[in-house]
Amino acid sequence: MRTELTDTTSSKVNRALLDARRAVGSPTMGLVLNLLVVTDEENAYDAVRAASEASREHPCRIIAVIKRTARGSHRLRQHRLDAELRVGADAGSGEIVLLRLHGALTEHAGSVVLPLLVPDAPVVAWWPADAPDAPARDPLGALAQRRITDAEAAADPVAALDARAGAYVPGDTDLAWTRLTPWRSLLAAALDQKPLPVTGASVESEPGNASSELLARWLEDRLGVPVERVATGGPVITRVRLTTSAGEIRVDRPDGVLATLLLPGSPDRKVALKIRSSAELIAEELRRLDADEIYASALRFRRPAQASLSA
Repeated sequence: MRTELTDTTSSKVNRALLDARRAVGSPTMGLVLNLLVVTDEENAYDAVRAASEASREHPCRIIAVIKRTARGSHRLRQHRLDAELRVGADAGSGEIVLLRLHGALTEHAGSVVLPLLVPDAPVVAWWPADAPDAPARDPLGALAQRRITDAEAAADPVAALDARAGAYVPGDTDLAWTRLTPWRSLLAAALDQKPLPVTGASVESEPGNASSELLARWLEDRLGVPVERVATGGPVITRVRLTTSAGEIRVDRPDGVLATLLLPGSPDRKVALKIRSSAELIAEELRRLDADEIYASALRFRRPAQASLSA
């Protein structure tokens, strides 16, 4: 069921949402969290679609906040809230509220969203693009226990990581880190099989990739060795090398789908290591609402700290 409201208010949206829920028999108690998707019109379709797919694993109320600032001298007078509500079959396993904020109303997004949150349910905020450097100080980020950004969407991904390192607050995370979960698990498992001291490492990827930079920092942080960054043609991360006294531990992924794990004294092994979709990444992040201390340590790393690897 879809309902559209033009030049409306948060209270009218709430009433319309309640009416729509009653009409399709969709109780609020089935929703486990609120997911705020803060985006622009250009990225709204893909972001809402990814959030909707993730809601099949985590039934939630998706509130997409789409800021549309008018141009010209009449900007401050052209404030308006338009809404689209999707409940039932049109909303997957949850509810979807699309809010289009016009003009000066974009500066008060927190006040617009607050009455629409499912009470007593956690709030997660996700910026698919154009995320603030300090998400916890953003009016919408301040409403959330978990704040998800994506440095890879920034003009300078590595600079975006550095900015967020300086403003990090427990609950912050980034999809550049989420993309590394299979890599970190594979490398940790490789060192469990071959518990050898690592004396050096390298990460090969396309230039300026945020995930490869985080992976290099994580290795430096956990292993206490310098990690060389090597630029390749991609896609994204293509190879990781760990140097040991018995030989090289290496993971090759030239095509972004299938990787080869090479361990000293062992036959080569093929491992699935595909590039995952935004929906898969968001679904993973919604599984945990606590602070990710390993991410924080890698993000803020500046010098080798310890000599053990932990995924």
